[in-house]
Amino acid sequence: MQAISARVAPQRWYRGIQGQLARLAVSGVLPIRWLYPQPKKQYEPKTGKLHLEIVSHCWQYAHLQAYQLSSLVQHAPKDINVTMTVYYSEEDEKACELLDFFAKQNVENVQWQWRAMPKEQLFRRGIGRNHAALNSNADWVWFTDCDVVFHEGALDKLAAELQGCTEPLVYPQEERVTSLLAEDDPLLQKAAEPQVVNLDGTDFITKAITKATGPLQITHGDAAREMGYCDAMSVYQTPADSWQKCYEDRAFRWMLKSQGKAINVPGVYRIRHIFKGRYTGSQANTSVRSGIRQVQTWWRDRKDKRKNKAQK
Repeated sequence: MQAISARVAPQRWYRGIQGQLARLAVSGVLPIRWLYPQPKKQYEPKTGKLHLEIVSHCWQYAHLQAYQLSSLVQHAPKDINVTMTVYYSEEDEKACELLDFFAKQNVENVQWQWRAMPKEQLFRRGIGRNHAALNSNADWVWFTDCDVVFHEGALDKLAAELQGCTEPLVYPQEERVTSLLAEDDPLLQKAAEPQVVNLDGTDFITKAITKATGPLQITHGDAAREMGYCDAMSVYQTPADSWQKCYEDRAFRWMLKSQGKAINVPGVYRIRHIFKGRYTGSQANTSVRSGIRQVQTWWRDRKDKRKNKAQK
């Protein structure tokens, strides 16, 4: 376990206004991209046995993080060296127990790296991602979420796809996702205690990806070190009292001037769940938000299932 000292911006009364302006800028309404550092169009190609750092955050999601870490134990990469970095808070006891357990697992080509931070910094995901970006020594950095699982061969296929790549940002062209799982679903209950768990026996929906979304941002290491993760946007480096919506995912693409390039990486899975650890407020508020999310997901999945059926 390693406590870190991350670069953070102080809280200011105008951060809310700043956030609104940042979203307008990213959407193209405010043409102010020229005010920020400019990325390179291409970066130095990396070849040979690459070093990948996978960066994840965990807050009240130890049962999901267990599947991600287990996938590295069960499907250890052969053709790429992986540093698995998890940002967490010591106030999250289940996360601490889980990371203690996996720290004892010796996996070829995988190095564990746990980074503790105050929960107020964890709640702004851009802070941890920026810390990782500026301090990584990897050839490539995969910014992801703790519910993403790397199945057999996924990381070795990624290693082949990244050979000689000069893009600042790439992403898997598809992912396979579960339906929205309730907290009492057997798949989630199986990971209630620290252990190596299998992701099996679940129906998955194949979803086409059209841009480097938050959990699928595979970034050239030189671009990460040069630009950070929205390092120049103080609103996304400000600690918060509750989990913040990740607007910085889109801002990061804007800063890199890239939506990402699609690459073929089969075996990327994601566990979706009804309850969001970031939801705050009353039980009624949480229930309403979860209900809205279920309807939205059902509608999107319905379209994806039709599309997949038509392609068969």
